[in-house]
Amino acid sequence: MFGNGTNGKNGKDKPNGAADGAIIALAGVRKVYDTGAVKVEALRKVDLAIKRNEFVAIVGPSGSGKSTLMNIIGCLDTATEGSYCLRGEEVAGMSIDRLADIRNRRIGFVFQNFNLLPQLTAYENVEMPLLFKGAPARERRERVETLLGEVGLADRMQHRPVELSGGQMQRVAIARALACEPDIILADEPTGNLDSAAGGDIIGKFEELWAKGHTLVLITHDAAIARRTRRVVRVQDGAVVSDEAVA
Repeated sequence: MFGNGTNGKNGKDKPNGAADGAIIALAGVRKVYDTGAVKVEALRKVDLAIKRNEFVAIVGPSGSGKSTLMNIIGCLDTATEGSYCLRGEEVAGMSIDRLADIRNRRIGFVFQNFNLLPQLTAYENVEMPLLFKGAPARERRERVETLLGEVGLADRMQHRPVELSGGQMQRVAIARALACEPDIILADEPTGNLDSAAGGDIIGKFEELWAKGHTLVLITHDAAIARRTRRVVRVQDGAVVSDEAVA
């Protein structure tokens, strides 16, 4: 049964999720990269609110700031100015250990290049976050076997990435992202290295996760992929230029 993340917008000036209860809330966020010789403003006063169980695409051309925005949402980078509250908690000032714990337990990441460890099997790649969490062996085994079964790779657990197709590697990455039962899944161009059939399969997996109650934020330049989500946030020159529900 579908979730309740399809509210849409009441007006073009008010983003979906702007009301209280946002799991992700950015206000006036700026990101400036200072190389010494030049300062580059990657994000300019971004306001964005995403509620629990929304399925959101952040789209824009190369250099628009969408990946910088994802890095800040995922606590991989910090804002130069502005506020970012994750699950009601201000991220600024969190310790390195606290941020690492959030990235391991609260946010699942899926990347364009899969980011699997090549020397490890599919099973071991999915198990890795659980090892960092300190989960006991029996819990790890049950969780990994369940997840790989859910993504259709029960018969590929002992295969290394080089022995898997691109679509299979991305399904391993999705299973790994789900290992610690995170609140949020962040996917950065997850179909970018896949053919259309495999890419469609991966988006289908994300739709299943959304239907089960996950919050998904998908970074993409592909309009067809964005239309598979329920809300599209367009970024250009470091600013949000539109925020609309998918018809």
